[in-house]
This record gives sequence, structure tokens and C-alpha cells, in this order.
Amino acid sequence: MNEHTIRSVVILGGGTAGWMAAAALSRFLNNGVTRITLIESEEIGTVGVGEATIPPLRTFNQMLGIDEHDFIRETGGTYKLGIEFVDWGDVGERYFHPFGAHGHDIGGVHFHQLYLRERQRRVLPDISAWSMSAVAAQAGRFAPPAPQAQSAVKDLFYAYHFDAARYAGFLRRFAERNGIQRVEGKVVAVAQRPEDGHVTALKLDDGQIVGGDLFIDCSGFRGVLIEETLETGYEDWRHWLPCDRAVAVPSANPGDPEPFTRATARGAGWQWRIPLQQRMGNGLVYCSEFQQQGAAERELLANLEGVPLTDPRHLAFTTGRRKLAWNRNVVALGLASGFIEPLESTSIHLVQSGIARLIALFPDRRFDPVERDEYNAQMHELYADVRDFVILHYKATRRADTPFWDRCRTMAIPDSLARKIALFRGKGRVFREGRELFATTSWVSVCMGQHVLPEGHEPAVDALDEQKVAGALEQMRRDYLDVAAQLPTHGDFLRHIAGAPGAATPVPSAELAPTFSFASETPFDFSADPL
Repeated sequence: MNEHTIRSVVILGGGTAGWMAAAALSRFLNNGVTRITLIESEEIGTVGVGEATIPPLRTFNQMLGIDEHDFIRETGGTYKLGIEFVDWGDVGERYFHPFGAHGHDIGGVHFHQLYLRERQRRVLPDISAWSMSAVAAQAGRFAPPAPQAQSAVKDLFYAYHFDAARYAGFLRRFAERNGIQRVEGKVVAVAQRPEDGHVTALKLDDGQIVGGDLFIDCSGFRGVLIEETLETGYEDWRHWLPCDRAVAVPSANPGDPEPFTRATARGAGWQWRIPLQQRMGNGLVYCSEFQQQGAAERELLANLEGVPLTDPRHLAFTTGRRKLAWNRNVVALGLASGFIEPLESTSIHLVQSGIARLIALFPDRRFDPVERDEYNAQMHELYADVRDFVILHYKATRRADTPFWDRCRTMAIPDSLARKIALFRGKGRVFREGRELFATTSWVSVCMGQHVLPEGHEPAVDALDEQKVAGALEQMRRDYLDVAAQLPTHGDFLRHIAGAPGAATPVPSAELAPTFSFASETPFDFSADPL
């Protein structure tokens, strides 16, 4: 600690982003010097669009020392093994984007390259038949692998669905136990340093002044500090991602929740379906140029599986990102930093990544521009990576049945995405560059699921014996099916966690006994989760 140490961090806005930041900073800035204050107003409320997640969130919870079963109980959560996409490549089609890998590489050759050669020789099931997560999801089964797992169950990767408001409340309790001060109020004025524009204090509607060294803007789309005060600017990506509206409504569960998200393409956008313990999360993301608000609401309500539990909520947004996520002494997180529709459940991950990078590049009161520039470069790269992968879903379609889909099918795309598609169309090549989030399995799942099919395969595959490879593929496929059949149903596992009276507790067979457990298992290292 010295005179340059940050003494005060002020987080503006609660919700998922604000309380994730507060919880993480309370854990990693617990130095006895730095004070952390979070300002939020119950009157403003939050936007809860991030109920589905991807596996790296497990790392975040583990980093905070959060017990997984407590987390599931407190947030009404369920487990997620991937996303099922319906009607995206064409009407009547579906495919699955699983977490984890497809099969196993052989002789240093990627599994999907082995699959590409084999499908030229004979008719094969969809490549998802070689994913432990996909096979378990389609069977409605789940249990987390134990650390000592040796069978195919070790290939099961997962994330969560949960109630975003309850998660924020869960983290708030965690952060306040760790000394975070919460202040109720709305900002009515922002004080800045004349010489460089750094924010120095926030004036609240009750007259209170909250000063700080570093400010974290979690104020939502408005961006009270990053945009309204610092006028950072915004990159609009609607020419690539034209959806700009959403309507959401919870509904009653039709039965036990399934361990996957479903995204169904509609006439002017797509509908999400997120199963929680007590309800189903539903929403329609659409383009206002092609569908009016009333029509969108009627379409959503007509496609619910249970009765609606509240009135629909409407949301307007502009897909894109701030030109700088860190400007002067303000760092923007969540919707204040940018927005990419939640098609691949990345909203909460973008918050998590911003927090992780801020901790890694945490400044002192001198605010070295090198640290700020590095943060901005990394976040720009991550947003562009997610943007390109989401655009792929719209571009790689054969649908021309509505004006919306015809436009998406024929639109220009970023050069970075065009290059990736061209490489995959040739010989199924996928290169993960820099800090890209989505790995080979993700690109293979969406490209092949939406008819971006390679013309050939890598020559290295032909050095491998055809019969041996065919036998290995068949053994993998059978192993995944056999293990999935012995897992408990997702509903039974959730009831076991909840301690529900009379809940079934399936007992695994002797050979599977060490591979999964109802006990709170030692966490995996998910620092490099395959997506």
C-alpha cells in the first residue's frame, strides 16, 4: 500500500453486473485499504436477460468459494448442457450446440476431421452423437462428473440456467458479508476533475455525495458515466445484427426442466426457452423493421408451453459496443459496455470477462494508459469474437421464406467472419486466434448444423487407417449412449439437491460409481472451457 493505491471504488448500478463486480472485488481487493461502495435505486430496476450461461461462470463461482448446490437452490437454477437450435438452417430442421468437445482426437487429428472423412464412406448420425453433453441433454439426464471420472462421463461439460434477479440478490448477500457498502439512491449530478475529465464524485437525489478514485458503470443501456458523462461513443452493429427489440414473459413449467436452452427461429427473429426450477423463461428477439410490437407479443404468447405468469415486458436495444470500455477512470460493465443479443448466452460471460480483466489490470491512482489501452484492446477483441459467432447463425441460413431471413441470408458480413467461413467450407478448418471464446466444437456445430459443409477434409486424416478410425468412432458413440443411460434424470438430480421428500436418488452401477456423485464434487479447472 502506498499513496497511489486506489482508496475508493464506486459501482453505479446493481443487477447482475453490479453485484458480480462487487462480489469479485470484495474477494480480491480485501486489502484493508480499498473501500467499495455500490449505488443502486430500487425505483430504477434492472434488465434480467441473462438467465442462460456458458461454462466459464463455474470458474467465477468457484473463485468466490460459492458452493454449487447452494447456488442452484438460492437462484432456482437448473443445469445446462448446450443449446438446441430449431428452424435456423431451414424450417423443420434442428441441431444441437453442446458444451465440451466432439469425441476425441486421434493421432493429433481433430475429431471432426475424422468424422468428415467417415461420412464420405457411409451414412452417419449427426456429429452431436459424439458429444457426451449432447447425448445426455437429449436423454434429459444429468449429474456432474466427479474428479476421478475415467469413463465417457468425464466429457460432460455444463453451465447453468437461473433467475438473474435471484443471482444478483445471492451475490449481494455475499458482497455485503464481505464489507461492501450499498447506498440507495439515484445520481442527479456527476463531478469531474477540470484538468482531465476524471469523475471525482456522484451526487445523489437525497443530497449525499459519494466520492471515489475508480468508478464502475453498471447503469445499463443509459451508461450514465461512460456515455452521458464522458461521451465515449457507441459502435452500432445493426447492419449485421438487425434485431433491436425483445419481449419476455415467464410461464408455468410443462414438466421437469430439460438440461438445455432452446432457440427457435421465428419470422422476424427468434424465441428463447430457458427452463428454471419454478418457471420457464421465454422471450422473442425481433427486428422492429419487420415486426411490430403487438405482433411480436402475440407470437410469443401463442408459442408458450404453459400459462404466462406475468404480463409481457418489452425492451428496446441497439446491438454494438462502446468505443471504449474503459475511459479515463470509468470502466463500463454489462449493458453499459455494450449489448449482443443472448443467442449464445454470452451476456453474463461478457460481464465476467470484464471483471476478470479489470482485476488483472487493476490500476492505481495514476491510471497508467498502458493498462487502460490493454483492457480496451482485449474487450474489443472479445466483443468482436462474440459478434462474429452470433452473425454466423443469421448468415448461414437457407431460409428465404420471410423478408427478414432473406436479408440475413444475403447480407454482407465482417471480413473476419467471411475468412472463417471460407476456411471451413474448404476442408473444415477452424483456427482459434488470440483470446477467442468459441472453440472448434462451437464453429463445427453451427456450421454443420446450418449447412456450411466442407468440400473435403484435411489430408492428415488419410494417413490414418480407415477401419481402425471407424471402430474407434463407433466405440465412442456407444460409450456416450451407455453412460447417458445410467445418469439420473435432470429432474431427479435437482430434487436431490433440494432435498425434496421422496425424491428419487438413482444409484449408479458399480463400474460407474466412481465417475459421478451426488456429493459436492471438487471443481474442475475450467480456465480453458471448450465451448
